[in-house]
Amino acid sequence: MIYAIADLHLDATKNKPMDIFGIEWENHEQKIFQNWIENVRNDDLILIPGDISWALKLEEAKVDLMKINDLPGQKVLIKGNHDYWWNSVAKLNSLGLNTLHFLKNDSYLYQGIAVAGTRAWSSKDSELFTEDDLKIYNRELMRLENSLKTIPNSAKFKIAMLHYPPFDLNLKPNDFFYILKKYEVNICVYGHLHSQGHKYGVEGDVDGIMCHLVSSDYLDFKLKKIWSDEIESNS
Repeated sequence: MIYAIADLHLDATKNKPMDIFGIEWENHEQKIFQNWIENVRNDDLILIPGDISWALKLEEAKVDLMKINDLPGQKVLIKGNHDYWWNSVAKLNSLGLNTLHFLKNDSYLYQGIAVAGTRAWSSKDSELFTEDDLKIYNRELMRLENSLKTIPNSAKFKIAMLHYPPFDLNLKPNDFFYILKKYEVNICVYGHLHSQGHKYGVEGDVDGIMCHLVSSDYLDFKLKKIWSDEIESNS
């Protein structure tokens, strides 16, 4: 099984109570972990597309990462816009958290299924989009392509993880989506959207790519199953 959930927004420091964003966020960490323990097996894969911890420094984030590491399953993580603690992959791997796999310009293979991805960036049609945003946007496009290029030819299925949606504010595919098409990605999972922002989410089959919005509050803090042998055989 492969599950996905984004925007865990864990906070070991207790400085960022999420319930200020709505009553549904009360005890959200407990809700996520309880559902995780009840459903996930050690041989399952969990995709976490960013905004993992509110920590500012890696040593603070390690407490949250250790909690995830101790949960069932193997986990693949990408950076979100709030993951300021994110460091070089070498530094992240040096933490010794053996069930966590941090993606950056590379991919991960699980039972013949390839997982690639990057943070992506905000939509170019946002009125707040600046020249500085454009530099980040273009760099993230390059990182996505670099990640997808590492997928081995033997991969039988391709999943892309993004933090930001691969759609503009008018719900049309953007440059990130077209790169996914170029590399024949089968499934795309993304997060970032909360509360009223859920209206900018696009789900279902979009030009041959199955898209899933997996922000934790959108999922009622429950992991979403995005792949299994049964799902594949019915697709």
